[in-house]
Amino acid sequence: METTDYEHGVVPQDQRKGWLSIAAVWIAIGIDLSGAFLGIELASGMAFWDAIWATMLGSLLLGLLAMACTYVGASTGLSTAMISRAVFGRIGGAVLAIAITISLVGWFAVQTGFFGQNAQIAFHEFTGIDVPVQLFNAVGGVLMAITAFWGYRSINRLSSLAVPLLLLLLVVGVVVAFIQHGTAGLDARVDVTYTFGGAVSLVMGIFILGVVLSPDMARWAKTPKQAMAAGFVGFFFGNSIILVVAILLARVLNQTELMTMYFTLGMGGIAVVVLILAQWTTNTTNLYSAGLAFSSISSRLGRRTVTAVLAVIGIVIGVVGAADVFVSFILVIGTLIAPYGGVYLASFLTGRRTARWAHGAAVPHVDAWSIIAWATGVLVAFATTNPADGPGFGWFTITTISSLDGLLVGFAVYVLLWLVRGGRRADATEAVPDARTDEVAA
Repeated sequence: METTDYEHGVVPQDQRKGWLSIAAVWIAIGIDLSGAFLGIELASGMAFWDAIWATMLGSLLLGLLAMACTYVGASTGLSTAMISRAVFGRIGGAVLAIAITISLVGWFAVQTGFFGQNAQIAFHEFTGIDVPVQLFNAVGGVLMAITAFWGYRSINRLSSLAVPLLLLLLVVGVVVAFIQHGTAGLDARVDVTYTFGGAVSLVMGIFILGVVLSPDMARWAKTPKQAMAAGFVGFFFGNSIILVVAILLARVLNQTELMTMYFTLGMGGIAVVVLILAQWTTNTTNLYSAGLAFSSISSRLGRRTVTAVLAVIGIVIGVVGAADVFVSFILVIGTLIAPYGGVYLASFLTGRRTARWAHGAAVPHVDAWSIIAWATGVLVAFATTNPADGPGFGWFTITTISSLDGLLVGFAVYVLLWLVRGGRRADATEAVPDARTDEVAA
């Protein structure tokens, strides 16, 4: 088996994959228990159709953004962390790589915590024995770390096997719920605790980090067009499927735990399969991208060694209860990371012909202009976040979706600064031939 994941360079053309297998990876990532948790939250805090439309709109926006971000990954063949080096400079890129690593290890810990909580419920339902949740956290974390250690090819194989089964089991659960309990619960009145814009922001926030980090997977696509197709399908359907299923089941069954819902339906065995596959396929990619990000700091850092160390750290954090701060965590992550996506998109679109985008090219220690654009995007994202929806100031609104506000402002500020600095005239001294996918891979 190939063991290199080209963490310090470009994925060769002969190693690239078709769009469907890459889309399957993102769909598998999207089907997870954190999505189920958010769907249940929306079901209890919004009218049914408002929750559904917020899910669809948020997922559609994610899919469109993913098309842009995956284009950069497939065109360059580089990971997100390596792209940050071209955007922010050597030191700036390293700092961002560390920030991405911290965020992803945090996500890994959160997802491990969700796995432990639901595994504990499933085990108790089957045996009647109470086992400490920390044991399930640790076992689940180790399981998820194994695939991440071996790399993208293992993740791709796992996703290809898991996605059809997960989709089938989720649909079967909804059908059985309707047969047993009818649809009356869909129209039940609830106390509205989420605004529509706040719900859309949550829907985007739960997967916005995945969009920004999509070059980690998109660099394996045969062409940029295939990467874009995979990105849209993967993020739109991957994000919406589990949310819609959770909303439907929560309303019909009036329950607040996905595992409990499946046991209520007499589908305990299916619940365990969904639990293991959903968390395994999702959380292994969090750790994989964390390893890619941190190993990009230096060519002396091997991805597999870094991945093993980060796995231990993430499992420890998960065992001590990181899942307890889930909603606040995803809101903060979306606020901090989304503007970076806007900045690297703007940087690539305005300067893809410049020397810094060539693999191995010399870059400045720090690109202050990129950092200014990112910091402005972060500030705006916090400024437009309604305090009722999460950490923020609520000073004004732009799109009503704070993470999207940050990304758009980061993009716009970078382009504005680029124009002020002279635009293409300033880039002329760095001009190099257009680097198409096959040329970069060569």
